[in-house]
Amino acid sequence: MRTILYVLGGVAGLFLVVTSAIMGPYYLEVQHFPADSSAGYFADFYLYVSPAARDAVESGKPVAILVQPNNSGTNSDDPGIHRKDAWWTGFERKSIADELGVVLLVPAFIRPGGDWRIYTHALDREVLTTRRRDLARLDLQLIAMIEYARAELGREGILTDEKILLQGFSASGMFANRFAALHPRRVRAVTVGSPGGWPIAPLSTWNDQRLVYPIGVADLEELTGIPFDSVAYRAVPQLIYMGSLDDNDSVDFRDGWDEEPAALIDQLFGTDPLSRWEVSRSLYERSGANARFLLVEGVGHDRKQLQDSSTQFFAGLQRQ
Repeated sequence: MRTILYVLGGVAGLFLVVTSAIMGPYYLEVQHFPADSSAGYFADFYLYVSPAARDAVESGKPVAILVQPNNSGTNSDDPGIHRKDAWWTGFERKSIADELGVVLLVPAFIRPGGDWRIYTHALDREVLTTRRRDLARLDLQLIAMIEYARAELGREGILTDEKILLQGFSASGMFANRFAALHPRRVRAVTVGSPGGWPIAPLSTWNDQRLVYPIGVADLEELTGIPFDSVAYRAVPQLIYMGSLDDNDSVDFRDGWDEEPAALIDQLFGTDPLSRWEVSRSLYERSGANARFLLVEGVGHDRKQLQDSSTQFFAGLQRQ
């Protein structure tokens, strides 16, 4: 019995050593910023500075902030659930930040349980129209987080680019895709993985049909007070990618889409993500967007299998 206890103790000790070696650097380096309504944001966020980004202090060169919107996949009014998920998201993306030599910012926006139709993590239409102050205009709340982080980093001597790198997959891909349309002057480049079956069309009409947000950009000025900036949008390098076996279609669900716009998407563009792929590409080409569409054969709704496409896209831009 004593021998078994010794063995179990040794295994537990080894597990702690390995876990500390893997998680320790991120645990010690990540910074947690609590919600601060006076600064313009009602959710916490996490910030991780890669070693290369810290080394840039000596050269005086600004570094990029890579924003990874959170996507807990869970409806809950408990902020702790979404904070935990955002922390783990940052941990999982740490290696990407290290590879690119950037600062990583992950917000911890809640995805509400009671007001479940407000699909915060996808930056849906309700986020732009809700009267709930804590959930309204998460695009502007994210900008407030970015500016707060830039000021904090500046106090450490770390200069950052005003324009961000932005990536997301699934719901967070929808967030990234839509944020870039709302604020193209804030985005240096964006990668969008499997954006819920429909990436926002950078057009106001198609076949005499008005494309309202988030089908398209026809009513952005009505919703936000600012019209769609097509000139700035065309200057943003974009990668939109998906696996050829991906059938994850947010259009089928009423938390992200009302029935009428969902039906219009099916009518105009196809009834599933793959059937809409080519027409979506053609809409981006027609708009003059600087967007590359990448369909990866034999892959389903699997971020890990597709992440390298995003990372290499950003790395290629940095080498230019």
